[in-house]
Amino acid sequence: MRLYVIIMIIGYARVSTKDQNLERQVQDLKKVGCEKIYLEKISGTIRNRPEFTKMFDRLSNEDIIIVTELTRISRSTKDLVEIVENCKSLNVEIKSLKESWLDTSSAHGKLLFTIIAGLAQFERDLTSERTKNGLDVARSRGRVGGRPKVDLGKVEMAIKLYNSGECTLKEIKEITGISKTTLYRYLGK
Repeated sequence: MRLYVIIMIIGYARVSTKDQNLERQVQDLKKVGCEKIYLEKISGTIRNRPEFTKMFDRLSNEDIIIVTELTRISRSTKDLVEIVENCKSLNVEIKSLKESWLDTSSAHGKLLFTIIAGLAQFERDLTSERTKNGLDVARSRGRVGGRPKVDLGKVEMAIKLYNSGECTLKEIKEITGISKTTLYRYLGK
């Protein structure tokens, strides 16, 4: 008995605002044979995109995701690397019609993507290194990073005012200088 794997070619189209039109993307995705197209009108900077999540939840081994251009699926190199890594873990390929280098099914595409992923990691490492160096310089000048110490006497007063119910959170902050977040942290909420 032979088992056949059904490979789906899936499209993902996105625009940033409700008044923008998805039609051009849909036409382009249909031209290349997308059998199912997920449509979304939401900013690419938003991490939780419902249709994008639904698409990922329904992917199967060897499926192919096609986008008209890179900016439709990702807004940053870091985000793109993460998406491609997630696809790789599911044995799913991803292709862009506009950026031919984004084609994880070809050797050329894999090579270029590996270089881009390496550059993204290099950028993260440089940022981390600069941050550590900056903190070291600040410490050598007697500065200590992090949040300023909270006056525990003011925290106790804020807790008493809160428990008495006589003041609003805004009034407590005005009186003690203790923010709602800090107060709730000490209250264990």
